[in-house]
Amino acid sequence: MKIVLLLSSLLPVCLSHGYDPFSWLFRRHWQEQHYGSLQADTTGGPCPEECDCPPSYPVAMYCDGRGLTAIPFIPSRIKFLYLQNNAITSVPESAFANATDLVWLLMHYNQLTSEGIDEKVFLRLKGLERLYLHHNNLTSIPSNLPRTLRDLRIDHNAIEKISAADLEGMDNLTILYLHNNAVRDLGSSLTSLKSLALLDISGNKLTKVPDVLPASLHQLYLEYNSIDSLPEGFLGGFSHLQYIRMSHNQLSDKGIPSNTFNVSGLVELDLSYNKLERIPSVSSTLQHLYLQANQIKEFTLGSFCSIVDVVNFSKLQTLRLDGNEISLQDIPVETAVCLRQAFSIQI
Repeated sequence: MKIVLLLSSLLPVCLSHGYDPFSWLFRRHWQEQHYGSLQADTTGGPCPEECDCPPSYPVAMYCDGRGLTAIPFIPSRIKFLYLQNNAITSVPESAFANATDLVWLLMHYNQLTSEGIDEKVFLRLKGLERLYLHHNNLTSIPSNLPRTLRDLRIDHNAIEKISAADLEGMDNLTILYLHNNAVRDLGSSLTSLKSLALLDISGNKLTKVPDVLPASLHQLYLEYNSIDSLPEGFLGGFSHLQYIRMSHNQLSDKGIPSNTFNVSGLVELDLSYNKLERIPSVSSTLQHLYLQANQIKEFTLGSFCSIVDVVNFSKLQTLRLDGNEISLQDIPVETAVCLRQAFSIQI
């Protein structure tokens, strides 16, 4: 009885300070119930010792950054496989024989070569949606890639040529990263990509815009190439394109047909670090225009506004003209009326 009375007299004091002296009992009971039920899932085979297969997420296998030189055994239950940041050099035909339900396969930052990837290895993967192969030593796109892919990242390799067969039938592909390779001409290799929304082919050796680009594009990145001109009606076939980045090329006024960029729908246009001497005409709906580090010699207000009144004015918010051959004194007084929504103008 004395013990009971003593405990009951202490409880109000402890609880008044926001601390329950018996909370550890409930916490231990909850942990035993919760974690005791989480046992390693060995369906389709045990997890290899060099990887982690969390009981709370049994369909994922984490083998990233383990110093691996070869692909380990993969249990058949695995759908999300993380193999990035290793030293893997090859992918034999049997690599995924036991794991045909893979949805994500991340193998970026390895030492893969095109010769080391068996041409039949991807034929078994009927539901693969995300494939990351960037930062390897590939010289070509692997053969027989799954037509279910939605996100393919194969940038930072040494790919020189892409054929139509490499990407044929990829109706679901929405993201394609090809930047920082050695591609000189894409030809018509992108023709079949009917759902492509983002295409990044910057940092290659292109001298012209690809002949055929998917009409579904939302974002097109062509920076750091050697493109000196644009075809007539360059943007005529796009109804969803919002972002174009063509900085660090060789574009001149002569190489850009009139009104090329005067199309509605564009949100951002980056033509910085080229050889332009005039501001190209742009749509009044454009919001961000980057023209820094060109050779622009005059500020042409007509490039932004053909008519200025209460309802007709440019929606431009950002304009960069620094690093050109104009100064603040070259800006007409009427600019404030035309560019009334601009919050950042750099000269």
